[in-house]
Amino acid sequence: MTIKHRSPVAVIILSIITFGLYALYWTVKTKGEINSLGAKIPTAWLIIVPIANIYFCYRYMEGFSVYAKKDNNPILWFLLYLVIAPVAMIFVQIELNKLAGGLGTTTSAPQGNPQSPTA
Repeated sequence: MTIKHRSPVAVIILSIITFGLYALYWTVKTKGEINSLGAKIPTAWLIIVPIANIYFCYRYMEGFSVYAKKDNNPILWFLLYLVIAPVAMIFVQIELNKLAGGLGTTTSAPQGNPQSPTA
């Protein structure tokens, strides 16, 4: 699975407009992307189960911290998600965008030596 480049601002705006439904969709999609990096985040069905959703949230942020951000600080990310989820979503998407290669960054092929004589 490849990591998809998304606008962090659009993620928040769509989450607000859809009363949180897009946030659930985004969480499921990014869970798969983080798992493709090597994380072991459990099934997203745990989001709708009381108490189990806290476990899911911790495992999600643990996978993000270890495999995407690579800072090995899952408790800090988990607490950020619990206190200010939209800010955590922005940070997660920014890091995933970095791993996606960043849209808009292009590399050009070498053009050769422009001063060489042509035949």
